[in-house]
Amino acid sequence: MSALIKNNKILQGTILITGVAGFIGSYLAERLFESITDIRIIGIDNMNDYYDVSLKEERLQSLITNKNFTFVRGSISDSHLVNSVFKEYTPNIVVNLAAQAGVRYSIINPNSYIEANLVGFVNILEACRHSYDNDKKGVEHLIYASSSSVYGSNRKVPYSTEDKVDNPVSLYAATKKSNELLAYSYSNLYGIPVTGLRFFTVYGPKGRPDMAYFSFTKKMIEREKIQIFNNGDMYRDFTYIDDIITGIVAIMQKKPDINSDGVAYKLYNIGNNKPESLMHFVEVLEQELKREGLIDDPVEKEFLPMQPGDVYQTYANIDDLIKDFNFKPTTTIEEGLQQFIKWYKQYYIK
Repeated sequence: MSALIKNNKILQGTILITGVAGFIGSYLAERLFESITDIRIIGIDNMNDYYDVSLKEERLQSLITNKNFTFVRGSISDSHLVNSVFKEYTPNIVVNLAAQAGVRYSIINPNSYIEANLVGFVNILEACRHSYDNDKKGVEHLIYASSSSVYGSNRKVPYSTEDKVDNPVSLYAATKKSNELLAYSYSNLYGIPVTGLRFFTVYGPKGRPDMAYFSFTKKMIEREKIQIFNNGDMYRDFTYIDDIITGIVAIMQKKPDINSDGVAYKLYNIGNNKPESLMHFVEVLEQELKREGLIDDPVEKEFLPMQPGDVYQTYANIDDLIKDFNFKPTTTIEEGLQQFIKWYKQYYIK
């Protein structure tokens, strides 16, 4: 898929990617190296054990052999580490993807969300702010990950970045909304050009094992019963990883325009603009597992009520993405899950 590289000059400096061993971070670094020759990437990741660390190490393998890649192991919640990285490498573009993810886990372990998503993000903002000290050129563009979770229980669809998002239904969503407020205030106070990205249910090969499609796959292959919440009556704007990366790369090349308040700040939804029912998603997953010869029998399903923190539907309005970048995700559920199952078979089935 095209990376939508239109302004090579902007991307030829030093790019800092936090959460570089994560699902989106590793794909982004790979795409940038594939698309641009004169680029240097600094990657930070704490390699925590929220899920299987060996998968994070697998994602890093294709990066660490590149002479233009520098890996820093550590947490963005460590202000000394963050400041030292900014001082040594002076990135001109920062892509902050490091975060504690997961809606349900935020109920179990709230402190990890405060540390990574709030303390860590403030450290990044502070480092960006001080990159301009002593009249230095500093950070030209900060891009950070938000989430469709900020829309909470909003009933108006599709979700627009103009909608009010003052009613988060999970701590994870609350931290992401807080990121947006903090980013706006720093952009306003210190003139940092900032773009926030609300991702919608990202999936694909080398994805996060805590995601539903991952656990469904494992249980289906092991002939275990899968649990489907809200009796299957849920909809998600599933977005394939390649589409997400194409959107990020396009956005990296364009600093936000000054808005009516005089602030260089912008928010975008990146979603497939086509919510799929959870039941259809499960059916396609089952179909692809059969195609690859990984299952034969029908999958046993247990239907359960809605879980705390879950939302009924996600659905992205991507009009701004289309208008500003002439880009719209195009990968279908069938295409995306086919690629995921092929990878899963190769990686996990020995």
